[in-house]
Amino acid sequence: MTGGQATEQGDCSKFKSNIPHCCKKDPEVVDLLPGTPYNMQIANCCKGGVLTAWAQDPDNAVASFQVSVGQAGTTNKTVKVPKNFTLKAPGPGYTCGPAKLVKSTKFISPDGRRSTQAHMTWNVTCTYSQFVAQRSPTCCVSLSSFYNDTIVNCPTCSCGCQNNSTAPGSCVEGNSPYLASVVNDPNKKSLAPLVQCTSHMCPIRVHWHVKVNYKEYWRVKITVTNFNYRMNYSQWNLVAQHPNFDNLTTIFSFNYKSLNPYGVINDTAMLWGIKYYNDLLMTAGPDGNVQSELLFRKEPSTFTFQKGWAFPRRVYFNGENCVMPPPDAYPWLPNASPRQSPSALLTFVAVWAALAVLLANA
Repeated sequence: MTGGQATEQGDCSKFKSNIPHCCKKDPEVVDLLPGTPYNMQIANCCKGGVLTAWAQDPDNAVASFQVSVGQAGTTNKTVKVPKNFTLKAPGPGYTCGPAKLVKSTKFISPDGRRSTQAHMTWNVTCTYSQFVAQRSPTCCVSLSSFYNDTIVNCPTCSCGCQNNSTAPGSCVEGNSPYLASVVNDPNKKSLAPLVQCTSHMCPIRVHWHVKVNYKEYWRVKITVTNFNYRMNYSQWNLVAQHPNFDNLTTIFSFNYKSLNPYGVINDTAMLWGIKYYNDLLMTAGPDGNVQSELLFRKEPSTFTFQKGWAFPRRVYFNGENCVMPPPDAYPWLPNASPRQSPSALLTFVAVWAALAVLLANA
């Protein structure tokens, strides 16, 4: 193999010479690490299993490895289609279909004057399901605005509930003196999330704050906070849906790409960190957050602060759908007409009653 390796060799005792790399019929293949010797590399390999989103970084969104299969023959009749593909990274949730025979892949020589082709080419499509990956969500959204003092927190138990009686140790307080020993406990699985105790119990919280209202523009601040003490997020990404993304003017300290899942409707944006600046979301703690501000131009025919229009319709973090607060909990505009004080109202009623008596006696 080049560009990857099987995790287990299996039983190769029947081979006396030229021992194969792997003799298992169902090998588990992993990507090689960066810095692998050149004679073990091929193009698009050796990323340590880390793939970025295609829209985020196309050059690092592809991984390749090459395997030479012995005792399989060299014709289309002897080579058998591989079966039972399983994609395990970055975690559970992927379901792969059967391999389908497609047009043979062509390879162009370096000088571009000759092409060769493979004997056979198969395509396998794997689809991702958040519900298959895990039963509970992994992120939630909170909201606030300059025109209302109310901060709408993530819905309670968005990703789980604190239950120290049936599941002790499911979360830890941020100011606990035993925090370091709990996080580094060798008896715990390193990938099992250990979150800070909150009302929502989510590893990730996205906060959308409507910050300023200008004459022709309005400004939003987005903060992504990591509450997981055991995991940081490298090359994270955030996708948000809002109808005013078609008039996004400026974005600070995040990268931005417009997505058009509905053709000409431009209401979806993909955001991610700037390399070497904030593309790594650290574990829970003082450095466990990234933030940016977005400046939108107002469209007079559609812009309004009423009925929660200024807040996102949907938010995704690393492809996971985040739990939104219920619409009736959004920060609402204060009443334009101030309420009359009870004393003023009583005075008005008294005057009106006196006037009615005078008219009756007239």
